[in-house]
Amino acid sequence: MSINSTTVEIPKFLREMIEGQYGKEISEKIFQGYQAKRYTTFRVNTLKSEITEVENTLKGQKIEYQKVEWNNAAFILKNATEKEIRNLEIYPKGKIYLQSLSSMLPPIILQPEEGADILDMAAAPGGKTTQIASLTNNKANITACEINKIRAERLKYNLEKQGANAYVMMQDARRIDDFFSFDQILLDAPCSGSGTIYLQGNNQNYKLEETFTNKLIEKSVQSQTALLKKAINLLKRGKEMVYSTCSILANENEDIIQKILKQGKVEIVPIEFKGIEQLPLLPTKIQGTLCVCPNQLYEGFFIAKIRKL
Repeated sequence: MSINSTTVEIPKFLREMIEGQYGKEISEKIFQGYQAKRYTTFRVNTLKSEITEVENTLKGQKIEYQKVEWNNAAFILKNATEKEIRNLEIYPKGKIYLQSLSSMLPPIILQPEEGADILDMAAAPGGKTTQIASLTNNKANITACEINKIRAERLKYNLEKQGANAYVMMQDARRIDDFFSFDQILLDAPCSGSGTIYLQGNNQNYKLEETFTNKLIEKSVQSQTALLKKAINLLKRGKEMVYSTCSILANENEDIIQKILKQGKVEIVPIEFKGIEQLPLLPTKIQGTLCVCPNQLYEGFFIAKIRKL
């Protein structure tokens, strides 16, 4: 079904920006993704449960699900909502974490290691932090950074609920002392959210153009640039980090990274993992990076893996 400007309630400047970057045909897929109703997804918290236990719970409740090849702990629910999942015992006990599939990708791509000093630069509410803890069996030294007090409290709550070990640093990540250094860094940078636009839930009085503006994008770019520069300063030589955003706009993604690459301090590590071919990928301007197209299963998401030279 074709979706045109009369049915897609996105600002004219954003529509033109996307069409200018991707062309008409690919842009049409993106606009359809904005309209698509997304399935509920979660991952098993292997610090507190096993995948078979969660599968048995779902089967007992006659909840239909689909597994994901690139993450055996991830579940796509076919006939259950978030509200219904929150009522299951496995949720309040922290045995699962409701999380979009796209946001599960950065920790998978980071490949966090046991015993490593790991920094999550923009950690709240804690989905990726707790996932890193799970992937490392709680054997990594994780520092989770969050400047906002309310968001930091939410982060602490989720860490405790999930049984994840991490030190919460209430600090503007752009101002972390360069005395610190890390083996691995995840920078899921604050962004415009151009990949997460969801038009199905909009009410008639909601005007996206009032919240999604050029000023929002410009502010995001400034913050992203400063955060990435700081991340590279904090990263040990020869070590790797992941930069990600829930934006599909090049000026928040490739354009920022290309400026950093020109300084000669880092290089791109091509992203490869089993199941990557299942992702609905958009073209990127930097070979080896990854950008996911929004659809029923995924939010729009950009990811780059970077090594410090």
